[in-house]
Amino acid sequence: MTPVVSLVEHGPARSFRLPDAVGRALAAEKLLEEAGPDPYEPGTWRLRAGSKVGAVAIAAPGGESVTVRITPKVPVARLFFLIGYSSDPRGWRDGSIDLAEHEELLPALAHLVERQVDRALRQGLLQGYRTTEESSHVVRGRLREAEQIRRRFGMPLPVEVTFDEFSTDIAENRLLHGAVDRLLRLPGVPGAVRARLTHQRSRLADITPLVPGQAPPAWRPTRLNARYHAALHLAEVVLKGSSTEHLSGRLCMDGFLFDMNGVYEEFVCKALREAMRTHGGRSALQAQNIHMDEGESIRLRPDFVWYGDSGMPMVVADAKYKARRNRGFPNEDLYQMLAYCTALGLPEGHLVYAKGNAPHTSHRVRHAGTVLHQHAIDLDQQPAGLLAEIGALARRMVHESAKSSRGRQSSGRSSGT
Repeated sequence: MTPVVSLVEHGPARSFRLPDAVGRALAAEKLLEEAGPDPYEPGTWRLRAGSKVGAVAIAAPGGESVTVRITPKVPVARLFFLIGYSSDPRGWRDGSIDLAEHEELLPALAHLVERQVDRALRQGLLQGYRTTEESSHVVRGRLREAEQIRRRFGMPLPVEVTFDEFSTDIAENRLLHGAVDRLLRLPGVPGAVRARLTHQRSRLADITPLVPGQAPPAWRPTRLNARYHAALHLAEVVLKGSSTEHLSGRLCMDGFLFDMNGVYEEFVCKALREAMRTHGGRSALQAQNIHMDEGESIRLRPDFVWYGDSGMPMVVADAKYKARRNRGFPNEDLYQMLAYCTALGLPEGHLVYAKGNAPHTSHRVRHAGTVLHQHAIDLDQQPAGLLAEIGALARRMVHESAKSSRGRQSSGRSSGT
């Protein structure tokens, strides 16, 4: 039976007896916050999880293998709401997710993907046009002249052509096939769910598999593929979080991991963007073309910037899932936000943490007057309450921005007189 190492996200360090090769692999790959040999017990390793959650199997030569499972602190249903909302805010607003009896991350994900794929395929496989390039003895579609000259050196046949073919072998079905196939190879998928996934793969048997190492094909949501949307969003989550690697020492690591930092950051930014729609203007996520210096050699990329109707930046925010100190908020986050405010010419900036470090607080920077706010969002609540809290935060940001703008205008008039 394969040994299982069970950890909790950002939980305390624990000791486990592991093969040295597996322990060194965990330390080298930086999957955990802490991984090192216990100085007091030979053959034992001290492990502590960081922000990555999921399951990883590490196989060593001679058949030795260890499965590492990291449980998120937030409920699994809440985690999937955060991910689903980030993928499709309007489609996942109600947060109704059927996870059956599964409480662990990977079994719940596998169950959820299988159910959504089943719903997508109930009316049969989606068909669409696929662009195909091939060598043919019959001219069809368009001749690829440059390829014909390069590969055939003046020979009339075969002909290099490109054409559009109406088929089921399209990006949408390839993504579903890739996600199902990936889940079937991961450790910890329950037998009943595995059997249903195998059935879904048989329905997609004629679809071209994804090529390992290559980017998954792109798809675009349309009215025609609407019944696939939920399944496709989940398929992208599976393919993004999965990895298979061959490590040094003939070790093989195969698993599925979420980085909670990225999950939280993406959710907060998408939720703020939706909440800001009622205030006009436009929102930029991972804002670009912002520089700290006049020579534009030091680039800055805030998580969220809201521009008012005038086109001027009005609000800047950064999402921070976990403070790197046990108490309070780290100073380096404040320094980063101060740089954003200075570069954008804003009198206030907002840091949005997951609740658990400290309540809301603010700091006025000496000699500059810039106010740096630190907010804490409570993830331990139902989706409706969580979105309402984000909405209230957005209104507060807009209100503070408007108040500061009026203050600057009043100050300007006073100095002009």
